[in-house]
Amino acid sequence: MRRRMPARARPARPGFAAKRISFPIRTAGKRMRARLPGVACIRSVQVPLKDSASFRAHFHPMHRLIKTLAPVMAGLIALTGFSGTAQAATPGRLDGFYAQRLTWSGCGGGYECASLRVPLDYSTPGDRQMKINMIRLPATGKKIGSLLVNPGGPGASGVDFVKGNKSIVSASLRQRFDIVGFDPRGVGGSSPVRCMAPIELDAFFAVDQTPDTPGEEKLLKRWNRTFAQYCAKNASKKLLANVTTVNAARDMDVMRAALGEQRLSYLGFSYGTYLGSIYADMFPKRIRAMVLDGAEDPSQTMDDFAVDQDKGFQVATASFLRDCFKTKGCPFKKHSVKAALKQLDLLYQRADLAPLRNAYDSRQVNEAVVRAAVDYSMYSTRLWPRLRQALTDAYKGEGARLLLLADESNGRRTNGSYDNGFEALMAINCVDHPESPCPYWPVKGTRYPKKVRAAGSPPIVVVGTTRDPATPYKLAKALAAQLGNGVLLTNDADGHTAYAGSSSCLDRQIDRYLLTARAPRPNACTKA
Repeated sequence: MRRRMPARARPARPGFAAKRISFPIRTAGKRMRARLPGVACIRSVQVPLKDSASFRAHFHPMHRLIKTLAPVMAGLIALTGFSGTAQAATPGRLDGFYAQRLTWSGCGGGYECASLRVPLDYSTPGDRQMKINMIRLPATGKKIGSLLVNPGGPGASGVDFVKGNKSIVSASLRQRFDIVGFDPRGVGGSSPVRCMAPIELDAFFAVDQTPDTPGEEKLLKRWNRTFAQYCAKNASKKLLANVTTVNAARDMDVMRAALGEQRLSYLGFSYGTYLGSIYADMFPKRIRAMVLDGAEDPSQTMDDFAVDQDKGFQVATASFLRDCFKTKGCPFKKHSVKAALKQLDLLYQRADLAPLRNAYDSRQVNEAVVRAAVDYSMYSTRLWPRLRQALTDAYKGEGARLLLLADESNGRRTNGSYDNGFEALMAINCVDHPESPCPYWPVKGTRYPKKVRAAGSPPIVVVGTTRDPATPYKLAKALAAQLGNGVLLTNDADGHTAYAGSSSCLDRQIDRYLLTARAPRPNACTKA
């Protein structure tokens, strides 16, 4: 889903590469307003990471495409829901795009890469074009089709997601599907939105997002204006106006055809559920099977989302603290949630007054950095041990471990460069949510929040985790209810997104559905 701005978390697991970002304006428990006073109307969603450092299985997790499917036997068609016919009807002026076939070439590690041609502006498809960067991991056995995956964001690279871990899906799905990832328009290798140089982003991410003095408020406003100005200068307005999720959904349908699929099989995490639900509403009869894990509610305004997310992070922070109390070396003096939250607030105040020591480099570990690290760590329980150690250090005055967590959240690499996840997140959120205008942003979107029905679609599986900080469980319930054929699966657990996590019960149901296109009944799973 989309989180707050600067703290872009990318934990490790599918569904999180924790990259969904929003500006971390929040109170102790965790979170912020839907957007910054300056530039950020940002819904922050994270990308599922996989295995901690890289992307955990999806995460919070991203992907490549595949080629044409040969016709299959009638019995297999009935079993899997696939058709031997290569493609669905295509809209007139887009025939040339829908007729293209992908040229795959090896790109290391058993992966194959390709690029897809799409119009920059679908209202004038004969004008400028852009290329969508794609990757696929070929099926290990007898293939039944392609499974398109999106890790979240917005702003997360699906190519990095797929290439970062071959276990983003189960062995059974790997056997029968080509796993396909892509960088949505404006992201990664697909005409990336670039605004600031690394040294400028270092300064931007150090700005206090919870100003408590006139001077801090003035500084935050100035940096938000500067960020928008840099984006307007360094990324064309034409690109910024066309990085909408609606256009990304159109790109996905062109991908479907280029892969030779009559109907789409899709697994989306976090913001990927928003992208998937928009696709479903636009092309309901071109879906074979769709799983939306860590759901957003497309009918919700950015401001309402921020309120719900704030509550979600408060729930997640309390869960982290209770887990910490049971662990040796927990840095909180009093083992009650109320007392520990107070101690955490004191740390924020301390870092606001004077940065923590940093033996790693010359940057300051101030309040913005500490909050980004804590927020980021709520995306996955796999990050909790690192956060406990980082907080233990912080209460001794040392902030390097918190800085490294914040760097992961913000997409900062070890060499000091940044991916463009945050800049893409800002650009996409600002045009996706005109109901919550981004101050100073050079372009404005036109799609306002509304319910999605996907009338005529096959069953669509929506997955919600009860203590998900970034996409609270209530959003999954709302999306499943508004879809004409939605099926809700509940994961009673902590962390952002569910698949390839700790519930074999849930994983089995999702795998079976994707393999057979036969939806499970609504139900709940625990860790077992």
